[in-house]
Amino acid sequence: MNQSIQGAADLTQASAAELSEIYRSKAASPVEAMTAILVRAEAVNPRINALTLIDAEAALAAARASEARWRRGEPLSPLDGVPVSIKELVRAKGWPHTMASRLTDKSPATEDAPAVARLREAGAVVYAQNTSPEYGFKGVTDSPLHGITRNPWNLDLTPGGSSGGSAAAVAAGLGPLAVGTDGGGSVRIPSAFTGLVGLKATYGRIPAWPPSMHGDLANTGPMTRTTLDCALMLNQMARPDPRDPFPAQPEDRDYTAGLDQGVKGLKIGLVMRFGDAFLDPEVEALVAAAARTFADLGAVVEPISPPPQSASAGQVFVVHWFSALQRLLQTYPADRHDQFDPGLLQQARIGEQYPVQTLVDAMVARRELSTAWNLVFTDHDLVISPTLNVLPFPVGQPFPNGPDGAPNTAWANTALFNLTRHPAITTPAGLSASGLPVGLQIVAAHYRDDLVLRASAALEAAQARTFPVLPA
Repeated sequence: MNQSIQGAADLTQASAAELSEIYRSKAASPVEAMTAILVRAEAVNPRINALTLIDAEAALAAARASEARWRRGEPLSPLDGVPVSIKELVRAKGWPHTMASRLTDKSPATEDAPAVARLREAGAVVYAQNTSPEYGFKGVTDSPLHGITRNPWNLDLTPGGSSGGSAAAVAAGLGPLAVGTDGGGSVRIPSAFTGLVGLKATYGRIPAWPPSMHGDLANTGPMTRTTLDCALMLNQMARPDPRDPFPAQPEDRDYTAGLDQGVKGLKIGLVMRFGDAFLDPEVEALVAAAARTFADLGAVVEPISPPPQSASAGQVFVVHWFSALQRLLQTYPADRHDQFDPGLLQQARIGEQYPVQTLVDAMVARRELSTAWNLVFTDHDLVISPTLNVLPFPVGQPFPNGPDGAPNTAWANTALFNLTRHPAITTPAGLSASGLPVGLQIVAAHYRDDLVLRASAALEAAQARTFPVLPA
């Protein structure tokens, strides 16, 4: 091993792009990297509960095959030999398809989901499954099946959800890449709470199969330590798959190209608040500082108000979400419903009671909301906002407490853009006084996934970023 690689800890903290260069220079091999991460996972995962399954034998076999390709100078892609973990809602062939539920039969998946298949084709080492709340129904990560997942920055706090296991794994050095799902912010929420870059691409850009019960709210997305790694994952995950019922038009695009073009000349709208929800002053200050950074880099940044249709977005989303969850009540017999997470069961029962008119009205409101935001993007290249209004909060709570001590249900600014289907990325805006990550959400017009990545890269280049290093 090259002297620049000071042992396993360095390999576990390397980005995917860095690992690729390490393999290319022969400073270390995919087998050494995978072994280091397996050793670290054995020590760290019991503390954070981010991984439900570690397929060590298959991972080492894949790493050995990758090592041989690198030795021949024939890697399949820059991700060849890079370890990646997969949220348990996303199918990986041979692994139990649990949906984090006590009610599923836990039978092994017979096929990979498209995102997993594309990553394997790129040579990535699919090595572990990540925790999720049951059916991904909430913005924190705990389930009756697997228990509580913890934030590596502070083990008393939640990493968010529903892709909280994916986020905690990447932040803790258990592989630089993870696949999450995002039906209302479930990639962006935990990425913001753990200091990661997390992308919800334009709806349909990343093929999805099997279709989520949440329909066209749901997306599969990359979760990474760097914007470059996010772009590298998107290059692979965006490849078309005939099983996706609603694909976006395929693009022959390298999403790493132009990442360094910056934001000079771009017009950026700053939305600091969506409605009158509580905004933590530290979050506000860091988002304002990020906006000033963009201005310093040559962008035109101006405060804007969200379209008035946004005021009802929360309720519109709830109607879509709860009405989808009620399908679970028909999927499983009534005498087993008490095995659901109580919060999930409550939401499904509410969804069961919606009259047809409420559903139709929500669909109409969603269309009007999407049009309103399309018009915003005729005048602005990007819109930025806090990803979340609060800092990470204690585990065991479904919501943070508001200033009045009551549960605060309006703490995320993510679901709006699941309704409108626009590309939205979260990228670190900095750390609070107590050392906790804060995320900046960057949104663009449909199919401008390249632009949100470019803006994220510009902010990243202007900042120093760190990650927690738990004792291993």
